[in-house]
Amino acid sequence: MSRSAERPHAARLRSAAQRLCRDVEALHFAAPVSHVYNPLRYAGRGYAAYLDAFATGRRRVIFLGMNPGPFGMAQTGVPFGDVTMVRDFLGIQARVGRPDPEHPRRRVQGFDCARSEVSGTRVWGAIAEHWGRPKRFFRRHFIANYCPLAFLEESGRNRTPDKLPADERAALFAACDRHLLRMVEVLEPEWVIGIGAFAEGRAREALAERGVKTARILHPSPASPLANRGWAPAVRRELGELGLCEEPLSSRKRR
Repeated sequence: MSRSAERPHAARLRSAAQRLCRDVEALHFAAPVSHVYNPLRYAGRGYAAYLDAFATGRRRVIFLGMNPGPFGMAQTGVPFGDVTMVRDFLGIQARVGRPDPEHPRRRVQGFDCARSEVSGTRVWGAIAEHWGRPKRFFRRHFIANYCPLAFLEESGRNRTPDKLPADERAALFAACDRHLLRMVEVLEPEWVIGIGAFAEGRAREALAERGVKTARILHPSPASPLANRGWAPAVRRELGELGLCEEPLSSRKRR
């Protein structure tokens, strides 16, 4: 039996990712952006492994991030993809290529990258603490990014999609909206939860006519004072207010 036949949801999302790659790679971005990284392309093996392992059926909730971080998905191909968490918690390790051109101050080292991504360690660390094993979390949930591209300025500074000029945003968001709609068609979620205000806003606009509920949780960025005071407890409270803070399966089985 082919991999596509064994994992039809993952196969459909891999196909959607390929179309997204084609769409965004046809776009042009002007200064101050000097380099654009597309980890769905050069780190596509990591992303495919993530889909094959965890996009295996309908999911009640999709958690939606903004775009790849330079030491997360830009290195591994996995959303919020801190190397240690992806390798040791999610159990994914894959060969990673190099973006072309590559910024001299933001080299892609793949799974050899020694720097951690704070946002990724917070997200996957909280999931590990609450759920224990990845598949317990992924039975009802999935994590994705809205935009697949990372934008770098000449200095090496990260530039987020919301800071792009209006005409560049419009073309990029159109492609990303199409992909989000395709993901919703495949995974059929009840909720799409933005990790931060940007992702929530894009989800609300893209899914306005789809009957999918949208909301927001605190972004785990170290630039956020609130996140630095305790991201995981804050998010548990936010999800609890939405009726989405479930007990881990291990707790339910003991009753």
